[in-house]
Amino acid sequence: AIFERTYGKVERRAFASPPKPARTSLDDKKYNVQTQNKGPEYLLVDGYNIIFAWEELKRVAQTNLDAARQMLMDLLSNYQGFKKCVVILVFDAYKVPRSVQDVYKYHNIYVVYTKEAETADTYIERATYEIGKHHRVRVATSDGAEQLIILGHGALRLSATTFKAEVEQVSGQIAALLKQLNKPTKSRPVEAALKKAQEERNR
Repeated sequence: AIFERTYGKVERRAFASPPKPARTSLDDKKYNVQTQNKGPEYLLVDGYNIIFAWEELKRVAQTNLDAARQMLMDLLSNYQGFKKCVVILVFDAYKVPRSVQDVYKYHNIYVVYTKEAETADTYIERATYEIGKHHRVRVATSDGAEQLIILGHGALRLSATTFKAEVEQVSGQIAALLKQLNKPTKSRPVEAALKKAQEERNR
């Protein structure tokens, strides 16, 4: 994936990324990246911006920030499983001294904790610039300044409200599918055929 080629191999839990790349072409031999004009859509999510914009997560975060992060990660994991896009969830190094950024895979999504003094905005701006050259990129945030930057890089923006509606819609579709799969069916053609054959043999 272009994400791994741009920022390096992602471990399942912890990873120290290389230094911030200069804004050069993705074809730069330094990064060994091949041009890709087709591929999956990328969704970058400003983690804390979304948590404190969604009332349910905000209430949880007021007493347990870890729990709020976990809830958002689970929601996005389900979302990715349905939408099949590449999800990159970005958190600031929130009150945690961190000399390097931490990137890991949570189920089917990427989770990034920026290094100390690097904001999620900065990371998302850089990732949008690099990935957006060759892939469709959307960014979920309600940060006005960040929205202007990502629009300048050709990405599509999703406000926290719009993104919440989209996630809820996907959750509803998943629930409907699960209900349908678990619904007992009255029509059982195989069982009916076997029963009929048994009856004919017994005549």
